[in-house]
Amino acid sequence: MKSDGTKMKPEKTRSLHETLLHRFLTKIVTQEWPPGFQLPFETNLAEEYGVSRMTMNKVLSELTRQGYLVRRRKLGTFVAQPKAQSAIMEISDIEAEVRALGLEHRFTLTAQRLRPPTPDERRRAIIADGDVGEVLALEGVHFAGATPFCLEERIINPQMAPAALDVDFNHEVPGSWLLRQIPWTLGRHTISAINADREVARNLGLALGEACLRVTRRTEISDTWVTLVSQIYPGESHQIVSQFTPPGEDGRRAE
Repeated sequence: MKSDGTKMKPEKTRSLHETLLHRFLTKIVTQEWPPGFQLPFETNLAEEYGVSRMTMNKVLSELTRQGYLVRRRKLGTFVAQPKAQSAIMEISDIEAEVRALGLEHRFTLTAQRLRPPTPDERRRAIIADGDVGEVLALEGVHFAGATPFCLEERIINPQMAPAALDVDFNHEVPGSWLLRQIPWTLGRHTISAINADREVARNLGLALGEACLRVTRRTEISDTWVTLVSQIYPGESHQIVSQFTPPGEDGRRAE
């Protein structure tokens, strides 16, 4: 029985296309073909399974559309890595996200300094002129195993989190430290799609212009901002999820 509760057709009554889909999906789910596994070339697979190249192309294209395979021009077809998920209704812990994938998390700090906020940071963090002379600016890369997972750029308000000035973020993950130390009262996410520029491509090991997902978050305590962070993920390996309930009983708006 499939995971959605519908019955799977007996193999004898399935079409050749459906039979191959089921066989390949089983290999992926059982990790006989683990994440990153390179499949034989399309012509070789067609010959191995005794089908036309057109049928094999249809099968591989369907599994690619469903997110199980990744097809790279001139390189071949690979089993997709599991996608990490972030919930947009909460502040996620990247270290926990990576561990949920069964991988070791590591954060590499690339910059830590006190400096005035930029005009763009003032606008996005809603910092009034004269409110803050300097912010603690942090930049770094999160890794999942040996693979870059997320590029992070963060500013922290020293007036609201003065202890951050004494923290060595070479050994502390900024987001995890803030979640433990600062009792934030409001957070706001902004999600956008971007293309990797040279810096993003270099830090995440991507091709220039590759699609990425950027999540920007501002948190505050009693109307005063605490931190503004921008986290950039490779678009191919990350997705945003949201779980919600109707506003009122039976979907009616609550009064």
